[in-house]
Amino acid sequence: MEKSLLFLFAVTLLSVGCTDAGESKGSIHKEKERSKRQALKHLTVTTIMEQPFSMKSESGMEGFCIDLLSELSQSLGFNYTIKEVKDGRYGAKDQDGNWNGMVGEVLRKEVDLAVAPLTITANRERELAFTKPFMQTGISILLRKEDASENSFLFGFLTPFSKETWIGILVAYMVTSLCLFLVGRLSPCEWTELSTEQNNFTFLNSLWFGAGAFTLQGAEPHPKSVSARIIAVIWWIFSIVLVAAYIASFAAFLNSDSVQTTNIQTFEDLVNQRTLEFGTINSSSTFQFFKNSKNPTYRMIYEYMDKRKDELLVKSFAEGVRRVRESNYAFLGESVMQDIMVAKHCELARAPQIIAGRGYGIAASIDSQLIKQLSIAILEQTESGNIEYLRKKWWDNTCSMKRSAGWNPVQPHTLGGIFLILGIGLALGVIAALIELVLKARNNADQQKKSCCSAFSEEMGERLGTNKENQGAVDSVKS
Repeated sequence: MEKSLLFLFAVTLLSVGCTDAGESKGSIHKEKERSKRQALKHLTVTTIMEQPFSMKSESGMEGFCIDLLSELSQSLGFNYTIKEVKDGRYGAKDQDGNWNGMVGEVLRKEVDLAVAPLTITANRERELAFTKPFMQTGISILLRKEDASENSFLFGFLTPFSKETWIGILVAYMVTSLCLFLVGRLSPCEWTELSTEQNNFTFLNSLWFGAGAFTLQGAEPHPKSVSARIIAVIWWIFSIVLVAAYIASFAAFLNSDSVQTTNIQTFEDLVNQRTLEFGTINSSSTFQFFKNSKNPTYRMIYEYMDKRKDELLVKSFAEGVRRVRESNYAFLGESVMQDIMVAKHCELARAPQIIAGRGYGIAASIDSQLIKQLSIAILEQTESGNIEYLRKKWWDNTCSMKRSAGWNPVQPHTLGGIFLILGIGLALGVIAALIELVLKARNNADQQKKSCCSAFSEEMGERLGTNKENQGAVDSVKS
């Protein structure tokens, strides 16, 4: 009995000891987690000065990334201290295999996050953890308009009107000439003696008359009948309005910034020209793209830049933009950042081709606990439209306003009224010619004691040549 009591007492002591030890271990673990969460509530963030993402202001820093970071901090409930990257670089490996720039600061645990237009690449992804992209971009060409404009391209005189408008004008010209030719044959005032008199309004003469109206000089033969004069007057009005619209649009075209369209549309055009030098940021993801590409054109671009890297490669995006503005230089870089420079500096242009689509993401150490939360918060900001709002806020500029209010080719709907008036005038002219022919046929019917219908059909047949053809067929049958 005593042995049993001693055994129960020993078991009780052991269970109490184990429980206390377990509770103490659990409390230690919870304390570590609590301290870890408290440490995450205040983060150190690095960025780079690139407009309009991060810029210095009187109150500190401002820009797209600064606003985005503020939104994310409110969503996830953390405080932060933001500072500029020491060496002014995004991040690339040096010859010793060490990372510089923002990437290096994150890897060395000097900062917790890198919030900047930092491109997500395979090399960086191996070393860091990235959030979902908060903006999509690609590689394009930034160049100066006056160096790359084609103000004297061969068919520039056609640009005041759109293609559809030119097609409509050509169709109107042909239809008007055809109606004038038809009226010239049908109207008794234009063609009185069918056997001895030659019709003045042949099809070629009708085309010549229509073309003469565009010069505002007129051309012979002059119309005599009311029907032909209706068509002539309507065509003259149409021509005057058209010439006035062309002159106004052409003047706006010559004075507009949109006339300076770039000759360099693609990277192939850049390689084939010899006027401009070109380069990119040294050790940037753009430079690495051309270095690793197997595309022959892109390899030529890399070899060209690598041979003269001391002259062609720049240290920052701002330096690249400055060289474009001050010399014959084309800068290869992120299209999103180039767009803001084009909007800010109206003398700059960006080539339309964009290659190597990629995204900007927030970077942290590979074991960071915040990446997933930040990715979810970025997706929420995108779905709510806040990302788009911030982009419009920081990409708004006077150049885009000038461009939107500038010159545009004249579209068919702009001249729709004058085309309608022309159609009505042509219809009235043809109807007037038929009325004139009916009156002539009635007069002939009274003189020849025929029915009006037979006289009209005979007159119509003679003027259109069908009677002569029928007569020729009858003569051939008789012979």
